[in-house]
Amino acid sequence: MNKAQLVEAIADKLGGRQQAADAVDAVLDAMVRAVVAGDRVSVTGFGSFEKVDRPARYARNPQTGERVRVKKTSVPRFRAGQGFKDLVSGTKKLPKGDEVAVKKAPKGSLTGGASATVKKAAAKKATTAKKAAAKTTATKAVAKKTTAKKATTTVKKTAAKTAVAKKATATAKKAAPAKKATAAAKKTTATAKKTAPAAKKATATKAPAKKTTTRKATAKKTTARKK
Repeated sequence: MNKAQLVEAIADKLGGRQQAADAVDAVLDAMVRAVVAGDRVSVTGFGSFEKVDRPARYARNPQTGERVRVKKTSVPRFRAGQGFKDLVSGTKKLPKGDEVAVKKAPKGSLTGGASATVKKAAAKKATTAKKAAAKTTATKAVAKKTTAKKATTTVKKTAAKTAVAKKATATAKKAAPAKKATAAAKKTTATAKKTAPAAKKATATKAPAKKTTTRKATAKKTTARKK
């Protein structure tokens, strides 16, 4: 049975072919949208439709036998309900006449319908968007705090370097007069060393004069004795 045959099968119950076609389209569209959004569509007595994620894997080409890598993907899955299974296996018999094979939904369960499923999907998307926005805001706040800390650390290091430079300048200024005094002391020492040889020479030249005087005195004494 294809879609056209399905429409023909329920046309009499819905009052016309157009009404049946619209009903089938609406039901299938609601189911597909719900499964794509990640919701599970469950029909009591018939089965459930859901979205399943398949991880990446290796498969073989049935024609060539070549090993092929299959990417990660998502596929729809249908699981038959117990009532459907029992009817197919023959455990239960199909109802006769116009009775519905699938159990009717309980009273009060059809208040939401497809719109409720769509609303749930929209609510999930909104919640995800809010969480993503909160994460980005938190990340920006952390980045701002980190930048502020780095700027404070840089300022502190610069201040410390400036203080060290000032201390070094003050020490150099204090040491400058001491260096000048040392240079003056060195100059006076050099001058004293230069004047020392001159004094020694003058002393040496005076010493022979004393010797000549003593010689004259000795000569006088010898002259007096001869007389």
